Amino acid sequence: MYDSDLSQALESPLGSEETGSESCCFDTTNVQEQILRLDVGLHLAVSRNPKTMQGVATLLLAVDRMKKSLTSRGRELSDDELCGAIMDSLMDETIVKTVENFSTGERKITFQRVNSVRECTLCDTTKKDVIYASGELKLQAVTLKGGQGDRKVNFRLSRYITACVSPDDGQSVVLSITNQNLHISCSMNGDKAELNLEECTEEELRKISNDGHMDRFLFYKRTTGISLTTFESVKCRGWFISTSYEQENQPVEMCKVDTAHRLTSFVVNIG
Repeated sequence: MYDSDLSQALESPLGSEETGSESCCFDTTNVQEQILRLDVGLHLAVSRNPKTMQGVATLLLAVDRMKKSLTSRGRELSDDELCGAIMDSLMDETIVKTVENFSTGERKITFQRVNSVRECTLCDTTKKDVIYASGELKLQAVTLKGGQGDRKVNFRLSRYITACVSPDDGQSVVLSITNQNLHISCSMNGDKAELNLEECTEEELRKISNDGHMDRFLFYKRTTGISLTTFESVKCRGWFISTSYEQENQPVEMCKVDTAHRLTSFVVNIG
């Protein structure tokens, strides 16, 4: 289960250093409460006070995103999945600067990391788990037998706020190997995108701009079907993290979404 205070997520940017402010959801002075029915078995209690228009817009966007996530699954959610849907829907009030270069027409977009980190493992739709081949700095997909669960890679999934032009882009994330300074990256090599594991400091990953090469660490995380997730490279659009459809012990690589014999959907098991 997720141990999170929704009032903190709706009130101010995660990780804010401001103190002394009161919660915009749990101030009990002159509270008027309204119950909103979101889906079967799920209701949202809204405590209303005279607050800023920004706070109201944040709440409405969060509710709208959560409703879409719930209705697309077509089945009753477990407690863990429900908490995950709620936390995924939260819109952090983070200002993302977009600067346009008028001489080239290109826009500089800053990706800001927020204090929302999950640990997870990945397995593809044929039940192959992602493992780490430490001697080669490569990830592989393997069907693990009983007692081999410790071979799974534990990832840190860090969220970023972006100035996405389209909501279909999904969440921007960085995938890092837990307890190691290694992060998945994607860069073009000729006409093909390559997946690598690279070292990078936490400070360098705090803010990422698309005008340099650092956006190679970013991926758009999208939910498809029932509890399936894809990861598309932010730098190399149209290229997805994938595994081999049939073969064992093959490297995790980038591929186009329609590439034959490659799987681009994963089950994200939150630790």
